[in-house]
Amino acid sequence: MLKNRGLIINDEKQALKQLQIISYFRLANYLRPMEQDKENHIFKSNSTFENALNLYYFDKKLRALIFTAIQSIEIALRTKIIHHISLKYGAFWFTDIRLCSNQQMFAENLNHIQQELQRSKEDFILEHFTKYTSPTFPPVWKTLEVVSFGTLSKLYYNLSDKVIKKQIAQDLNVPQHLYLESWIKSTTVLRNCIAHHARIWNRHFPNMPQLPKRMPKAWISNTRLPMMKLYAQLCCIAYLQNNIHPDNSFKQDLFALLNAHPNVDVKAMGFPVNWREEPLWA
Repeated sequence: MLKNRGLIINDEKQALKQLQIISYFRLANYLRPMEQDKENHIFKSNSTFENALNLYYFDKKLRALIFTAIQSIEIALRTKIIHHISLKYGAFWFTDIRLCSNQQMFAENLNHIQQELQRSKEDFILEHFTKYTSPTFPPVWKTLEVVSFGTLSKLYYNLSDKVIKKQIAQDLNVPQHLYLESWIKSTTVLRNCIAHHARIWNRHFPNMPQLPKRMPKAWISNTRLPMMKLYAQLCCIAYLQNNIHPDNSFKQDLFALLNAHPNVDVKAMGFPVNWREEPLWA
């Protein structure tokens, strides 16, 4: 069928092997950019199966690279939320409805936290419930270690104390908490896509980060970007990584990955012309 639609398959034996470990409709996402007729799935001239496969493996490596960076960001944010809010409001602030902006979100968050605690097999959670029967929840420095990134981001978003939210943001060299909120929201969606092995390289994301024109540390001068595409989020991730782990290799690893796959269309990812000359990436 693919050959009848104009796709060149240079090594049919290898193509069959790949289709036995990568389902057709997963790979179809990487064939689609080569189609000239999207309705009938007719390919452009010189389109090859190998190009789609190369794009698939590029996307797989890209997901792994970004996931590692997001892990660092999530752990740092978790630590700073626990530290700053607990110093002011104590060990059980996440159960205090007076500290929330939206009561419905507060109830949903508390319900998710309870479910995640019940599912947890971490030793420190099991030992806590063996030793204590009240209060209902362990202190926040235990509880927040087992909640999802999505729940963590909602707790930060729903906190009514904007002074502490700004303090947490400034700890990461982000000048305003509203910027950090938008970054966390978009990163949570991106992380979920990665966790489900979904295509990310040319995806249009529903949650878009707000990009300030100026930042305290090295940033981008061109902020007029297609915010729904990946590049805008890569800028946020790289910036946070530079402030959490100044000796990180995220930028170098991204360069190496792009250099190893020169056929990848970075414009489809939202990369502007001369992006490597930006202070953030230079």
